[in-house]
Amino acid sequence: MNEFMLIFRHQDGSKLASPEQMQIWMKQTMDWVNGITAKKKFVGGNGLPFDDARVVHHKGVVTNGPFGEIKETLGGYIIVKSDSVDEAVEFAKGS
Repeated sequence: MNEFMLIFRHQDGSKLASPEQMQIWMKQTMDWVNGITAKKKFVGGNGLPFDDARVVHHKGVVTNGPFGEIKETLGGYIIVKSDSVDEAVEFAKGS
């Protein structure tokens, strides 16, 4: 059995969700993770901090982050156990 990392990404901060939308999203996410856990395939995971985040660029230049040269930010990850990459893809799809 292999382990795979599923990465959460978010659109840039210009489209912030309302508190109600965040609660709905968090419940959906926790239900999804609990489904993987029920199959005994969840290894671990964590959200990534935004307040004190930094990006280290080429030649040691440090800027506030976690915003790189992308239109999305990384919000966290989970690690799952899977018999195949296809099974991990199905977890990522929410299947």
